[in-house]
Amino acid sequence: MNYKGLIITNAFSYRKSAQYQCESLIREFQSFNIELIHKTNEELLTFVDGENVVCCINPDEFDFVLYFDKDKYISLMLEKSNFKVFNCSQSIEICDDKMLTHIFLAKNGIKMPKTLSYPLCYEYNDSLEYLNDVKKHLNYPFIIKENYGSLGNQVYLVENDKELYELEEKLRFKPHIFQEFIKEAYGVDYRLFVVGGEVVASMKRINENSFKANIAQGGTGYNFVPSEEMKKAAITTSNILNLDYCAIDFVINEKEEPILIEVNSNAYFTEIEKISGVNIAKKYAEFIYNYVYKKGIRRSQ
Repeated sequence: MNYKGLIITNAFSYRKSAQYQCESLIREFQSFNIELIHKTNEELLTFVDGENVVCCINPDEFDFVLYFDKDKYISLMLEKSNFKVFNCSQSIEICDDKMLTHIFLAKNGIKMPKTLSYPLCYEYNDSLEYLNDVKKHLNYPFIIKENYGSLGNQVYLVENDKELYELEEKLRFKPHIFQEFIKEAYGVDYRLFVVGGEVVASMKRINENSFKANIAQGGTGYNFVPSEEMKKAAITTSNILNLDYCAIDFVINEKEEPILIEVNSNAYFTEIEKISGVNIAKKYAEFIYNYVYKKGIRRSQ
């Protein structure tokens, strides 16, 4: 076997979905005669030394890197070390920051909820005057999301002033956003997986016990056929954000329009593979094989 790639995951995630994802990808890449070597971000000693980036792994040993982590610093240093990284570091950074995601997608014909950014706070101050502006633009209930969060965590539904002001005291030093709540979306959303600019699988998620539809929050997935409008929005989003692999979440409003709420650059595919019957690991392996080896970007051996 003379094709070789690197797959990187987070060292501090012990979820079965993460293990399944890694094992599935290693197996499917083998079917294309590609050996995937697994490393965690903890194992990748990469740093800046003077004017150089030093990496413990030789880039000449690998044709590409599959990056399934949110550690944007390591991904950027790998690129500086001449690794070809999927997804690239800029795409990971944009998707990991919920406000950046909406900013980059704005003015591209993609419908999104009204979203306000929290004014960044470095020192404690009693002032909460900015909340008056928030309440001018958003009606209760509305969503507050920490800019950095996964699996439906760090997302809150506020229904009155008391809840809003109490939550703001807790989040004062954390970047977060205020977002319109689409009432039709209570406990329901739609996830589309895009690989290589193509929608390869989709599912509807329903949670009868929470406004959060995430599987990790108790939601259940169902097979779903997306509209052409939703598929177009997903593909456009992946192209704008330069994503080779992603999951894009939508809700549907009262006008039956798909509203984009989040983009995930390293989403787990365990549940959607079961529901859709689509082998996403194989789809990604096939895309990488064609891109790296048939299009000729593979580094010389």
